[in-house]
Amino acid sequence: MSLAAKEKWRKRIVALLRTVLLIGIAYVILQPLIYRFSTALMSMEDLYDQSVRWIPRKPTLRNFRLMWEHMEYVSAFGRSFFLAALTSVLQLFTCSMVGYGLARFKFPGSQIIFGLAIFTLMIPPQLIMTPSYLNFRFFDFLGLFRGQPLNLTGTYWPFILMSLTCTGFRCGLYIFIMRQFIRGMPKELEEAAYIDGAGPFTTFWRVMIPGAVPGLVTTFLFSFVWQWNDYLYVTTFMAGRNFLPQALEGAASRVAKAIDEADALASSSGFLDDHFYSLINNAGMLMVILPLLILYIILQRYFVESVERTGIVG
Repeated sequence: MSLAAKEKWRKRIVALLRTVLLIGIAYVILQPLIYRFSTALMSMEDLYDQSVRWIPRKPTLRNFRLMWEHMEYVSAFGRSFFLAALTSVLQLFTCSMVGYGLARFKFPGSQIIFGLAIFTLMIPPQLIMTPSYLNFRFFDFLGLFRGQPLNLTGTYWPFILMSLTCTGFRCGLYIFIMRQFIRGMPKELEEAAYIDGAGPFTTFWRVMIPGAVPGLVTTFLFSFVWQWNDYLYVTTFMAGRNFLPQALEGAASRVAKAIDEADALASSSGFLDDHFYSLINNAGMLMVILPLLILYIILQRYFVESVERTGIVG
């Protein structure tokens, strides 16, 4: 066999092994999602049919319909989307400004500030939840409202203020991402802007921001996803409001109770057990994560580009 033929076969074997490896990794990642989707489509007959494993014999959308109703999906989705979009946009603006300042301006204590921003990622949010709640429950804005503090709990103001001051959930990570991304951008762009008479803020807004779109998209995605899935902050500052994670928590029991009252067969057959809860819970989980999947599909090109560049530079 000639050397060219050996090289050709070697490339084929490497390509085959790479394909098998990628398929295996994709299966490990997608298997929980596929299982939940398959289970959510099952009817009660499929649940107790021992021959049904992945593909339901009698697929139904009843589980999705029940969760749509008992989760109050439209209102919960609207509140969750508004809060996630609001905090994501504010954190995107403030964290990108802080990241730009730490990447381009050298001043005494800049490395300490950056180190403290990274250090916030190591602090569990539960550790500071009590003082944070008391701060917003008796908000006096540096003592200006002493004697008549404001109660900001139950409103969006705690999330707005934390986002504007870069003290929200995972803001240290967003600062790190933007700092690393901006450090990889050529300084000649800023020098040309300064020569044309632009100031630091104008340079940041009109020169750096357009070139940092992949980093901005990644920061926005991380912020949006974590806020969308947040349970701790929402239940602490906005207790009683119906957001998607909270709506999903109690929807299964409400569905079971409604079916138990409406269907005599439900009680007699005993299907209101853990297996039935798994059907409707899987349907509800898919309804919660579906908007995130759509968002990632739309923006995944920028996300991959930003992660690649952030990991290489700096």
